[in-house]
Amino acid sequence: MKILAVDDDPIILELLTEIIGTIGDHDLHTADSAVEALERIADGEEFDCFLLDIQMPRMDGIELVREIRAYEGLRRTPILMITAMSEKRYIDSAFAAGATDYVTKPFEMNELTARINLVDGLVTERRRHTAKLFATEAAHAQARVPLHEPFDIRDVDGVIEFQALENYLMQLSRKALFGSSVFAFTIRRVEELYAKMSEFDFQCMIVDVSEAISDCLKPHQFLISYVGNGTFACVTEGGWTPDLKYFLDHMHRVIREMELHLSTGEPLNVRVAPGRVMRLTWHAGDRAIEALAEAHSSAEDAAREAERKLDDIWFMESAG
Repeated sequence: MKILAVDDDPIILELLTEIIGTIGDHDLHTADSAVEALERIADGEEFDCFLLDIQMPRMDGIELVREIRAYEGLRRTPILMITAMSEKRYIDSAFAAGATDYVTKPFEMNELTARINLVDGLVTERRRHTAKLFATEAAHAQARVPLHEPFDIRDVDGVIEFQALENYLMQLSRKALFGSSVFAFTIRRVEELYAKMSEFDFQCMIVDVSEAISDCLKPHQFLISYVGNGTFACVTEGGWTPDLKYFLDHMHRVIREMELHLSTGEPLNVRVAPGRVMRLTWHAGDRAIEALAEAHSSAEDAAREAERKLDDIWFMESAG
């Protein structure tokens, strides 16, 4: 795996060179500034992974993440931030900008090894997925992303990959998670919508709903991820939790104002259902992931229950 480490501290770069040299067959390159890193990318040099210090002069690591993600070919390249645990606000901003994970300094050998190995596995899996995708597209021009699989949503404030959201929750300590909440929303009758819509229309709908959620969560600090099955997972900070009834009404109003349509011109009526809000006061690491999974499943259950009740009302009115 070819890695570019960017840090203005030569001691950190030297330490990374020594440590990563013992981890596996990786090719580590270094840059002492964001400007140098961007020059190398602009010159066409390709990397499988980036390690970026958050606090650097002239251009910090968070802005560098944004610049890297602006390249079409680097939108999914893993980016690990180098930071200290006391810099949570910087970590939050880095994930919102597109970071995949982070490692803390001073470096723990086991932690850094684990993060690099995870990224190596991610790079390998994405190469397989890309090869499979090209093969599928060659054989089936209209191949679709399965309903249960997430896909990338770009240029929507606060929306990140699901794996990045899991990494964010996994690595933060109990103290750092204090006051955080997780919850989710699921599009109702998503199976029916998926079946009748083209791939383009379905993905446009998912992006539109993510924009509605993002707009409704402002000005709070938040992260959102599309997890597949028409479900969006959300994390909020600072002790704020939504009043779900008010929030749902607000979101449906925003969606209506978007006046969504299929590419055929047919109006699209989209409604969502919220799951339970999970406070992370006493959750850390794996427990936070369990809370995320529970929020996810409760939203999908709520969507099914809302449609069941609607069907029951229709049946009773028809019978009457």
